[in-house]
Amino acid sequence: MDALDIMTNLNLIRPFYQAIFSADEHRVVGYEVLGRIEINNEYKSLGSFFQDESVPEEYKIEVDDYVLEIALNHLIDTEEQPLIFINRDANILMLDHGESLLERFQSFKEKGLDLKRVVIELTEHNFLGDIEQLNHLITYYRTYGLKIAIDNIGKESSNFDRIGILSPDILKIDLQALLKTNTAQSYHDVLYSISMLARKLGATLLYEDIETLFQLQYAWKNGGRYYQGFFLHRPNGELPHRDVMKSRLGEQIQTFIQHEKKKLLGLNELAEQLNLSIQTLIQKNKKLDEYNDLITLLGKNLNDRCFRLYICDEDGYQQSANMIQENDEWVLRPEYLMKNWSWRPYFLENIVHMRNTKKGILSDLYSDIESGETIRTFSYPLEDGHYLFIDIPYTFLFENHGLY
Repeated sequence: MDALDIMTNLNLIRPFYQAIFSADEHRVVGYEVLGRIEINNEYKSLGSFFQDESVPEEYKIEVDDYVLEIALNHLIDTEEQPLIFINRDANILMLDHGESLLERFQSFKEKGLDLKRVVIELTEHNFLGDIEQLNHLITYYRTYGLKIAIDNIGKESSNFDRIGILSPDILKIDLQALLKTNTAQSYHDVLYSISMLARKLGATLLYEDIETLFQLQYAWKNGGRYYQGFFLHRPNGELPHRDVMKSRLGEQIQTFIQHEKKKLLGLNELAEQLNLSIQTLIQKNKKLDEYNDLITLLGKNLNDRCFRLYICDEDGYQQSANMIQENDEWVLRPEYLMKNWSWRPYFLENIVHMRNTKKGILSDLYSDIESGETIRTFSYPLEDGHYLFIDIPYTFLFENHGLY
């Protein structure tokens, strides 16, 4: 149906509701309102209608308002009022500075709508206007209790600076790319950066487009409080019971917990083994005063567990060459001597931690600057304020009890 057919058949349009589940309660916390139109006894999405730039803005506003009116009348009568997620085009919203939408919410407030339960979803990367003006509107909306979510993060290019300015209550991260077999590590790094941004902003993470158990596990593991997608619930014209997934979701999350605990125990065991191995090797070879001799010895003894070793002082200045495994042989690279690594995240924090505990520690996963490989680094305190760093390859982590 073209735009005119839709406008002359508003009676065939109705809201569908896609449930959003919470990690803390394992139940439905809210519903996203989606427009659907009945064609040949089947309901079709209105997504293409709203995304078509040739459709007049007044048409989109009328359909949006029609769907919203029906949905709010339905949702305010529920026994326990859920979060209500409403999609709006920020460009259209700014035509009247959001006044008409606010008036509509105010009219429903008189009927019992709790405005603190309303979440307005905006797509930041589609907004063409002045971001500061949009921020003023969002700030104004918040005075009425309305919440703001930024949608489709991870699906399209998003500007972290603009998201930071808007400081949304909820960040919706799209997980479709996880289904691709060639998903790059950089995608995971971007999602990690988004999770860090959410933490700084105090925003809640909502992972959407979850279609598999793997995606759900990824969302849980990466700080997701809310989950949405076909794997959990497909959009429907009727509201599902809020406990519809409580038992199943609880069981799945419990499985994730057990898997993660097993991995953490494995990482702790690896750290203990490395501590013991290095301590033993150093005690047996106390006559090795030269650091290059020490890392040569350690590299050959830890051959299967590392691909690079070096030693720094507590300020991050490298006191040895790099000992690197190349083509199954260990090679010293002296050009790294006296390079400074204190700028790396957590470097100084880890140094202080090791100085206090007198034990080595294992880093989280990260992408190596030079190789691009996903690795972990084991850091170990030596004498005289110097520290040994051992880079562990992904292949070893993968092959040993899923330590990746």
